[in-house]
Amino acid sequence: MSKKEQTLMTPYLQFNRSQWAALRDSVPMTLTEGEIARLKGINEDLSLEEVAEIYLPLSRLLNFYISSNLRRQAVLEQFLGTNGQRIPYIISIAGSVAVGKSTTARVLQALLSRWPEHRSVELITTDGFLHPNEVLKERGLMKKKGFPLSYDMHRLVKFVSDLKSGVPHVTAPVYSHLIYDRIPDGDKTVVQPDILILEGLNVLQSGMDYPHDPHHVFVSD
Repeated sequence: MSKKEQTLMTPYLQFNRSQWAALRDSVPMTLTEGEIARLKGINEDLSLEEVAEIYLPLSRLLNFYISSNLRRQAVLEQFLGTNGQRIPYIISIAGSVAVGKSTTARVLQALLSRWPEHRSVELITTDGFLHPNEVLKERGLMKKKGFPLSYDMHRLVKFVSDLKSGVPHVTAPVYSHLIYDRIPDGDKTVVQPDILILEGLNVLQSGMDYPHDPHHVFVSD
């Protein structure tokens, strides 16, 4: 098989920066330079140009997916004769430490909430689902903090499951980077958002990462 044939046999499309930026079409910039400065993380560079060329086309693509999903829900509700429940569209953002996950999540939250539909967008980080330090110490896992086994995966899966089941009020624990621990009694209540952005290290893992262990659970949407 030739190299050209191998290149064509892929489910993915490739774009250079200018090609991707053109997909913005005529979508207006809804963020100011001051807002972008507040959204970016410490020691991160984020310009108005980057938001326009990278994030606006991405938000446009996501908006197509979200609108299509909502139309599908409406058709199913009409067909099944069920009462409409607000089931959020979940976007997972994963990546290694300090690559800009949080900045990406905050920028997308701001952009998606400013589309003409004015959808409500919640942002939850998986840091809150880390076991408290006290629990990690008891289990001898402090040196493994941040690895999959240091997370309360059952609570994380239940959180996502409740949202997808239409539970109106769902709580998520909150992590503090000042005390490096979960905030006691500091849960955040999520009330039927249109979109939920779930940001963290392991949210896009699949069972293929653990082919010999059927007991792992995952939260990819």
